[in-house]
Amino acid sequence: MRRLDPGAGDPGAGRAMSERLEVPEPLAAALAEFDSLGRGLRAEMLIEAADRFEGVPAEVASRPYDEEHRVPRCESEAYLYATDREDGTLKLWFAVENPQGVSAKAWAVILDETLSGQPLEQLVRVPQDVVFRIFGRDVSMGKGQGMVGMLEQAQFEARRRLEQRRREREGL
Repeated sequence: MRRLDPGAGDPGAGRAMSERLEVPEPLAAALAEFDSLGRGLRAEMLIEAADRFEGVPAEVASRPYDEEHRVPRCESEAYLYATDREDGTLKLWFAVENPQGVSAKAWAVILDETLSGQPLEQLVRVPQDVVFRIFGRDVSMGKGQGMVGMLEQAQFEARRRLEQRRREREGL
């Protein structure tokens, strides 16, 4: 896990140590890369990420997707499925039903590549503003809320597993 300055890439943001955030190393690397990009290169990298999108495999889920897995507030009709890995972490799987949902597809790829396989305790602490660090501050409110919803859904799955483990440890 790496400490990150929440205002990186924003010259007017404060950088006090108390404001620094801890995020899993793969996400920290992605944030550092996106922080260094101008608008044009950022858009290009996001399109490249969206091109790598692969939907949830049939052995995990199939259409019609269960509404309980639907990401709230996501205009692109995204669904999140999380499967348990042997090491106690999660593998994140996404379905994006809107074929024009390029931002949702890019964000699904970034979440999978940076948070799948990371400790659940770290996943639940990822701040929502990472969406804007990746996509830029001028992302529309609708898109921003949908992508925050994708992160929140992943965090819900992680919290659910952590609570289940706590109950098992306590014999509940």
